[in-house]
Amino acid sequence: MSVLVVGISHNSAPVSLLEQVALDRDGVAKLVHDVASCDHVTEATVISTCNRLEVYADVDRFHGSVEELSTLLVDRAGEATETMLPHLYVHYDDGAVSHLFQVAAGLDSMAVGEGQILGQTREALRLGQELGTVGTSLNVLFQQALRVGKRSRAETDIDQAAPSLVTAALARARDEIGEVAGRRVLVLGAGAMAGLSVATVSRLEAGEVVVLNRTPERARRLAREYDARPASLSELGAELAHADVVVTCTGATGVLVTRDMVEAARPDGRPLVLLDLALPHDVDPAVADLPGVTLVNLAELASEVQDSDAGLEVAAVRSIVTQEVAAFLTARRQASVTPTVVALRSMATSVVDAEMTRLGNRLPDLDEAARAEILHTVRRVADKLLHEPTVRVRELANEAGAVSYAAALAELFALDPEAVSAVTRPAVPDDARRGSA
Repeated sequence: MSVLVVGISHNSAPVSLLEQVALDRDGVAKLVHDVASCDHVTEATVISTCNRLEVYADVDRFHGSVEELSTLLVDRAGEATETMLPHLYVHYDDGAVSHLFQVAAGLDSMAVGEGQILGQTREALRLGQELGTVGTSLNVLFQQALRVGKRSRAETDIDQAAPSLVTAALARARDEIGEVAGRRVLVLGAGAMAGLSVATVSRLEAGEVVVLNRTPERARRLAREYDARPASLSELGAELAHADVVVTCTGATGVLVTRDMVEAARPDGRPLVLLDLALPHDVDPAVADLPGVTLVNLAELASEVQDSDAGLEVAAVRSIVTQEVAAFLTARRQASVTPTVVALRSMATSVVDAEMTRLGNRLPDLDEAARAEILHTVRRVADKLLHEPTVRVRELANEAGAVSYAAALAELFALDPEAVSAVTRPAVPDDARRGSA
């Protein structure tokens, strides 16, 4: 079996298309069930965030599976196949492992290094386990991906890349209206990015920080932590009338800050900077046409951050991911030949036992001491004969064509396919987890 990923993200599609495939929790569960019901799929789960929708499946056939999973995503978008397909990407087997490790490490996020993706990866694993669609293959893969994500954050400062995004956004605001100190700042949202935004503007001594969220308790909790003022999203229009900077990062599926809302709040054209850190976007792009209004979106900021010192941390995490992918694939390839090796040794044991039984029938007067010595000698001969081929097949498992070496071993020794498949495939050994946090 091999892992297949079919997905769409901010790297492959415009925001307008991502918004069309956005799913709520029930929608994600339905998609997982649909994937698991496909003919060639044995395990399945889905990573769903505001800027990505990725199907992970353990499959026994590549081409048929790609077509089925792609169709499921096209159906979710409600778009014509020819419109949607160019924006889908596919990763298979080794490539799927590498992709998931990069996702968990934060390398594939719009805000590189952001921590939420680790929780979203964990949620994908938990959902698959809850629905009964995740088995040994995806469980081992996702558990290792989570360890890679933790290691990346423990050994580097990649988690500072997301704060760098907020810093870059505020630097753009400073270019337009001057220092943030003494200014009134609105922060829409109460998640991780909102928390970073509130912490950053508070450190810069903003005059007043107002936290707005659809859930009042979450707004109060975040505001209390930084001595800010909480407010409801229903008060957004009134708050806009007095704001200098607005930072939006809600993850909502619809526009929250409309052109009409801003125009009504700022009829005099006073300067206002809107920093839209959300995907899908929280701010109607048309507000940029209003006098005095500056709109900065996430795509612009992400490119700036990638060119900054945060790039050094990204390089360090890429090195970690490369190491972990190599270790995982080595362990997986070696594990793939284990059933054949076990079946071979089991066959040898059966042959030894059969020959000892025949010897016992031919020499019924053989004493126990002699019988034990003969048994020991025959077993040593069998072990020595099998030692070199079993060691070599494990070594060759790391080279191209590893599966064919195991198949050749089974063919040469006429191993029963049922005996090979009956051997439980082990999990990835601990040495593939070295350095995990």
